[in-house]
Amino acid sequence: MKVVPDEEWLVRRRELLTKEKEFTRLRDELSAARRELPWEAVGKEYRFEGPDGEQSLAELFDGRSQLVVYHFMFRPEADVGCAHCSFWADNFDPIVVHLNANDVTMIAVSRAPFAKLAAYRARMGWSFPWVSSLRNDFNFDYGVSFHPDELEEPRYNYGSAPGNAEREGVSVFSRDAAGGVFHTYSTYARGIDLVNTAYNYLDLVPKGRGEEGRQPQHWVRRHDEYAG
Repeated sequence: MKVVPDEEWLVRRRELLTKEKEFTRLRDELSAARRELPWEAVGKEYRFEGPDGEQSLAELFDGRSQLVVYHFMFRPEADVGCAHCSFWADNFDPIVVHLNANDVTMIAVSRAPFAKLAAYRARMGWSFPWVSSLRNDFNFDYGVSFHPDELEEPRYNYGSAPGNAEREGVSVFSRDAAGGVFHTYSTYARGIDLVNTAYNYLDLVPKGRGEEGRQPQHWVRRHDEYAG
């Protein structure tokens, strides 16, 4: 990397700041457009299994009007959750209190039985709500779980082949005063980078994510699996 005198560094930094400010303006516009998307009513009844037994989708809001669902990859037959989704989940607990204060409930949903989710959550030391959708079509309906004959079809992320039976994503729901539940937004693949605080920090440092020319997240381990 080139090393320059202070005066030249300041010039280069100001040039980048101009681009950063434009990116911020564009991001604000995109965020506004996201919030202005029309809603779709959730007509199907879903029952989830959690620490309080069975709950409906409406009950998962926990008295708030907005719900963020992280679709955590955890196959029913697996004993541990996806290492990459675990990397994302390590970012959740510190922000839950702030989301709750802004009328937002955040949960994770996976297809693995709840007993496996509870055991893995205990191992990881997490406390965010996590429920099982094993006995319903929620993951299939919201584009993160796929039957064998769907793996090569462009069904994931609004037009790509999923490749795997379980994929990652985030879905957002709203509940009105009458109790109606609405789907307002979903994002998948690179779209979920926004909710990974650690990735945003890595984007600030000289080495970045360390993934250029290599498989994305090749370095990621569960937080209790890193050497040292």
